[in-house]
Amino acid sequence: MDYIILDIEFNGRKFASDLPMEVIEIGAVRLDSSLKQVDEFSSLIKPVYFSKLNSFIKKKTGIPQEEIDIAHGFPKVIAEFTNWLSRSESFLLFTWGGEDLKRIVFDTRMHKLDDAFWTGAYYYDLLKGYLRYKNVTNDVSVEAAVAELGIVAEGSAHRALDDAKMTAEVFRKVHDKLDLELKQQYKDQFSNSKERRLIKNAVRMMANQKKFQEWGAFVESFLAAKVDLTDERKNAELQAYFLTELEKIAPSK
Repeated sequence: MDYIILDIEFNGRKFASDLPMEVIEIGAVRLDSSLKQVDEFSSLIKPVYFSKLNSFIKKKTGIPQEEIDIAHGFPKVIAEFTNWLSRSESFLLFTWGGEDLKRIVFDTRMHKLDDAFWTGAYYYDLLKGYLRYKNVTNDVSVEAAVAELGIVAEGSAHRALDDAKMTAEVFRKVHDKLDLELKQQYKDQFSNSKERRLIKNAVRMMANQKKFQEWGAFVESFLAAKVDLTDERKNAELQAYFLTELEKIAPSK
């Protein structure tokens, strides 16, 4: 089993737009079963939209515009990356949070490519694993984890390959404390973390007041005018999340 530590950069924007954000860089390192780095992958990607990087992204990543201008598009790069991954007889992807794999899936679909490879791949969210290890709930950046673990940082933050290497160092430090059975596969989500956090806090408030409500009444009391539930998929997802949180706090309810 190889461990693939993955990081991406994408062309975020400073203004509202219906146009999608896209992956502009993929970086990954391959660790063997002894956690030794045996290979790496790095490639820039020329996006279809926002091909001119804004000042924030250029400052954050340090990616030169001229290198983006001559980079290959997503279909070619993702095919090369998939072939690179396939050199392993078996592998487990590691990401810091779920955003990296989500962005790859979204771009795959945007380009009308088959997403089966990515939705079928197993990945481990190292951020969640690290938070469980530290017994904390607030998210931390890779850079913060590196500092907390006393790792000497090398390379440039917010460049995909360098971030993948830093994440690999965190993995090496805590791998024996991780339960890799908590690996998962990509699943579409129709709600966001802010909406789920709102439900979690509201359920706690109900528990403190000992005034439990069914989903319909709960929506009227806590979510009306705050969360748009016109999408049936989103409504079903948040209702299931509500029931899970309710079961955690009041199993008998």
